[in-house]
Amino acid sequence: MTAALARIAAPLAVGIVMLGLWQALVVANHIPPYILPGPVLVAMTLATDGPSLLGSLWVTLRITLSALAAAVFFGGLLAVLFAQSRLLERCLFPYAVILQVTPIVSIAPLIIIWVNDTFLSLLVCAWIVAFFPVVANTTLGLNSADRNLIALFQLYGASRWQVLRYLKAPSALPYFLTGVRISGGLALIGAVVAEFVAGTGGAETGLASRILEAGYRLEIPRMFAALLLLSLTGILLFAVLSWISQRALAHWHESALPQDE
Repeated sequence: MTAALARIAAPLAVGIVMLGLWQALVVANHIPPYILPGPVLVAMTLATDGPSLLGSLWVTLRITLSALAAAVFFGGLLAVLFAQSRLLERCLFPYAVILQVTPIVSIAPLIIIWVNDTFLSLLVCAWIVAFFPVVANTTLGLNSADRNLIALFQLYGASRWQVLRYLKAPSALPYFLTGVRISGGLALIGAVVAEFVAGTGGAETGLASRILEAGYRLEIPRMFAALLLLSLTGILLFAVLSWISQRALAHWHESALPQDE
């Protein structure tokens, strides 16, 4: 318990010191809030505009979670198909790489035009960003199963499904969960970038649109408050996915076992 508290307290202490220095810098140099607001003003703005910003956060979070779920499902399914057929992997994996290396900003306008639904178009954009880590990591994990154990399974007449279920899938689980943790942050980034490009407004407005709106009006404290919510959301999402990974691997995989300091 002491080690766990230390892991939390150390970065928390550094953060408090950095916030104190930030506030002191703003006050000492009389920096106007439309250039750089202090953390106290950002906190006050967050308390004042919290309800509207939280509503926008829910819109962004809904896109993020939907994109992550789609990335996990389709990425995992495609990785299983790749593991069963090397020919299929050679044919399709390069296209997954192309999706990953193509800047989402450049293709998001086309997706928004082609998909005649705002939520669905934003979901597709976020999914493209989050898809690759799952399929790449899971494919690597499935292909990293011990060859001697595979030969042993085949010696005892195990079917391809049994080899996948009892050998390759457990071996690939740590790789898959790592890909999911990476994709969680990328899904949030993809959702925000897609909202920036789409420039959506009205009742269903995400945090990215609130940031753009605050920038146009020089409401910089409100912009910082929205950015703070995005950062906290990303941290919380990563923490939840890490906790799920820890529980899934606990008591059997070396990466989840307690280590001596």
